[in-house]
Amino acid sequence: MAFLMKSMLSSQVKNLGLGGGGEEKTEESSPSDPAAAAGMTREEYEEYQKQMVEEKMERDAAFAHKKAERACLRVHLREKYRLPKSEMDENAVQMAGDDVGLPEDLQKMVAEDQEEEEDKESFLGQLQNLQNMDMDAIKEKAQATFTEIKQTAEQKCSVM
Repeated sequence: MAFLMKSMLSSQVKNLGLGGGGEEKTEESSPSDPAAAAGMTREEYEEYQKQMVEEKMERDAAFAHKKAERACLRVHLREKYRLPKSEMDENAVQMAGDDVGLPEDLQKMVAEDQEEEEDKESFLGQLQNLQNMDMDAIKEKAQATFTEIKQTAEQKCSVM
């Protein structure tokens, strides 16, 4: 509160031109050295700054890697579901390099999905699908179609 009052009054006094020019002394003189402001020696402060820069670089690298993994996943999903490709995702994967791939959990899931699809496409998979079908409904549908074709042929053909 005192600081606010002092700054308001001093700016008003300066505007009047009654003194208090450039010789104003502050009660709390701020040191020009940031190390002294942080309560460290110059060497400690430099070491601290180096550590901060290294940690930031590590965080940025980890973030870029995660971002590339997500882009790789999106590329994979686009390929799987035949969606249009995204240049941004492909560029992100290329920039990250060859070390980026799907995470292990997702690789296992993809492998399981591929095995299931291969099983469904195989002959045995087709046989299992046939077992699950309602054969009576298929038989009725086939007979109805046959009778429709027969009736249409009788109407158009005089020999039958």
